[in-house]
This record gives sequence, C-alpha cells and structure tokens, in this order.
Amino acid sequence: METIYLDHKPYIEDKDSNEKVIALGYFDGLHLGHRDVIEQAVKIAAEKNLESAVMTFYPHPSVVLSPSKKREDSLTPPELKTEIIEKMGVDLLIFIHFDLALSQLSPQEFIDQYLIKFHAKHIVAGYDFTFGRKAEGNMKNIDQFSRSMFSYTVVPKVERFGEKVSTTHIRERIHEGAVDEAAELLGRPYRITGKVVHGDERGRTLGFPTANVASEQVFVMPANGVYAVRLNVDGRSLDGICSIGTRPTFYRQPDAKTTVEVYVLNFSGDLYDKQVSVDWYKRLREEIKFSGSEALIQQMDKDKVNTEAYFRSLHDSDEKKSLD
Repeated sequence: METIYLDHKPYIEDKDSNEKVIALGYFDGLHLGHRDVIEQAVKIAAEKNLESAVMTFYPHPSVVLSPSKKREDSLTPPELKTEIIEKMGVDLLIFIHFDLALSQLSPQEFIDQYLIKFHAKHIVAGYDFTFGRKAEGNMKNIDQFSRSMFSYTVVPKVERFGEKVSTTHIRERIHEGAVDEAAELLGRPYRITGKVVHGDERGRTLGFPTANVASEQVFVMPANGVYAVRLNVDGRSLDGICSIGTRPTFYRQPDAKTTVEVYVLNFSGDLYDKQVSVDWYKRLREEIKFSGSEALIQQMDKDKVNTEAYFRSLHDSDEKKSLD
C-alpha cells in the first residue's frame, strides 16, 4: 500500500492519475462502522477494476476548530491507522493535513481540489460524514457538488448494544476500563504501541519482572488498574498482566508518574528497546494501595491465576468456534 501525506492542496503526479474508489472519513479507531466504509470501498474498487483508496485527516479537526476542547489523544495514531488499513487490502492511503485553510474551503472547493483532482470515480462514506466550511457538505447533498464526475455509496449507521458504534463511545469505555466492551465495538482488542524502556526494576525484586512500555504517540489510555493483555513482539503474541497507574504502594501521590508495565506469563528473555504493542482484553481489578510488598505479591499471585484462567477460557472458546 502506498501512503501519501498532503500538507497543502494536492499536486497530482502521473502515478496518481489512476481512477479511484475513495473511502472518506477521520476513522479514529477503525471501529466496526469505519470498517464497513473501507471494506465496501475495497469491494467496489475490485468490482469496477479501479484503485481502492482511503482519504483521512490529521490532526483531529477539533485541534483547529475547537482549541479549548481539542482532542490530542487518539485510538489509532497515524502509524497504527496505516498498519490496520493496509491489512484491509487498500491500495492507497491519503493523509490530509487538517488546518484552517482546509476548514474554510467550500464544499465545492473540497470536492474539486481533493476528490475530482484525485480522479475519484466513486466515493464511500458514512451517513454522517460532512465536508466543507461549516460542514455544509454532507452525504445527502454530495451529488450537487460532484459535477457528475463520480457516483457514491452512503453506509448506514452501525449499532451494537442498542446504540451507534462511535469513536466517542469507544473512548468512554476505554477511559472507564471496559476494554472488553470496547473490543466488541472495535472488532478487535484495543491496541497501543510503544518501546520497552528501563524502569526502576521494582517488579524484578518482587518476582514479577515487567516490561515498561513507553509510547511516543498519545493514545487514549485505559483507567488505572490491572488487565489481562497480550504483548506482541517479534511476531509473537504473549499472554500477560498489565498494570497501568501510579504504583501507590511505593510512590507518593498525586505527583507519581503513570506507567504501563506488562508482566509476561511464562517468559524469560530481554525485551529492552523492543518495539511492542499491547492488546487490552479485560480489566481484572482497580489499582490498589497495599500495606507493603508482601501484600502486593500475594495479590499479584492471584492476578496471575486469574489471567491464566481468562486466556485459557478464551482459547477454549476460540477452539469451539472453529469446530462449529
């Protein structure tokens, strides 16, 4: 998959002249609704023998339009968004820098400069997608701006648990620690990425050596607590226990730094400086301040037993589904 970052109006090279089916949206999270949009674009492109493309934006429009309420963290920063979209079979990914100039384009100017100029022959977007100054363009009036240059498909609302699947709802569930419910809406476990860095190595002294995962990206983070997770490294997916929080048993609050530390079950080896990802499966408990190291160790032993039981049940369930 080719990826293009545009900071200004597109300059189209000869190689970009292929006629395209373009999926439009911000797509943070790439949840079930977003996947419907992109999968339909890929399917239509194959049927029409056209190039499939995703056109998305960075940073979040709120950074420009609502600075006091701007959304700086995300479910899928550009690098992770790229990785997921590539696996969906998309040919071209276009990141457009969202700035004040872009926000002031009329719907017609946006269509002319970013869709027609990119040789769009078919557009796919969710029913609530808007474009142009003051969101004056939408999927109900897009035809009047198309200049008869492209057709379009409107993807209806996707619902789960009786409500619309939305990035806002998923963010709320993650902030509350309900990562298992977020996974139902995402269609996969929630993932963060980062690098294993040196910490204070306290876990090692307690008999539970942990990988301290630090991310350069600003992810939406789960509520403090202890979770069943999988650590993905070097092509392997390893069951583990993740503690996210300020380690109140050992550090004075509220100045303590929030850390993400993963104890990998049945593992020995050096993970320092490795690029890893963490998939969040289930919250086991909230963060607790213990009376001392011995009480903490006893609880960590229980966490280990609970995590092993959780992944065992998950494995049995997956096996049953495969047999069915």
